[in-house]
Amino acid sequence: MAATMRAVLMDGFGGSEVLRLGQTPRPSPGPGQVLIQVAATSVNRADLQQRSGNYPPPPGESEILGLEVAGVIADLGEGVTGWRKGDRVMTLVGGGGYAEYALAPASTLLPVPEGLDLTRAAAIAEVWITAYLNVFREAGLQPGETLLVHGGASGVGTAAIQLAKALGPSPVIVTVGSEDKASACRALGADHAILYKAEDFSQRVLEITGKRGANVILDHIGARYLEPNLACLALYGRLVIIGLLGGPKAELNIGRLMVKRQHIIGSVLRARPVEEKAEITAAFRAQVLPRFASGELSPVIHAVLPLEQARQAHELMAANANTGKLVLQVDPSLR
Repeated sequence: MAATMRAVLMDGFGGSEVLRLGQTPRPSPGPGQVLIQVAATSVNRADLQQRSGNYPPPPGESEILGLEVAGVIADLGEGVTGWRKGDRVMTLVGGGGYAEYALAPASTLLPVPEGLDLTRAAAIAEVWITAYLNVFREAGLQPGETLLVHGGASGVGTAAIQLAKALGPSPVIVTVGSEDKASACRALGADHAILYKAEDFSQRVLEITGKRGANVILDHIGARYLEPNLACLALYGRLVIIGLLGGPKAELNIGRLMVKRQHIIGSVLRARPVEEKAEITAAFRAQVLPRFASGELSPVIHAVLPLEQARQAHELMAANANTGKLVLQVDPSLR
């Protein structure tokens, strides 16, 4: 096995121009880890933030971009049981996905269901676990409760729509930037799609729900949406903030929060300890993964690009041009 591997490297921080394909040392698995020969990885919004210098990897993780991979196990570290070389797997990684080989804790591995190719599998781990974790485990969405998803056509958004319908069912409202994205979300099961550029989403949510508001809101905007989110959050509602595209600081009407008994939940996935990720992954494996095998759930993929076109994939995401995931194919021979 070669001592080096192809990977997308960065020449400093900045725009997509800092990305380049190069050679870097191939990692070796430590205790409890596996080395995965990567078939494909996916682009996530966090990758753009890391590229810009605003989202460093957790201590000890690879500086290479990429938070999820699908591929086959190439090597096992000391103490790993239950897995063999050649097993098809998909998993979260703390970094290192944009490469031919990546390290992952064995405890967070998921088997790729039969009938699902590795390219499609690369579009599952990060966004589907994020949606499952935050909508159901953090916010506790119950059947029949209304879910509002901002960025409904994003990877997390398309996953959250399907999960709310499969594990609920629950009414789903989404915000989107175009009618094409609205149609795509409705096709996935969204009951209402609000064009946030043309409509006041908070007012529309209240109209749709008969002034009750949404029981759970999944938000990646942060500060800019805090006030309108709380205005359309129901009594005992839960707002889960998973991103800060609209800034980190905002004023809060604590009185209304108290009177309506609302909850604001801040959540990240990447920085959680491996043990916590393993527990979340195990729950996802038990409750959600079989639904991919049956075809009830399916990742939404906007485009599959070769690894050397990582720059173009970042530009598509920065322009909000994608509906669903942008997948980078690393080794087309792996199925």
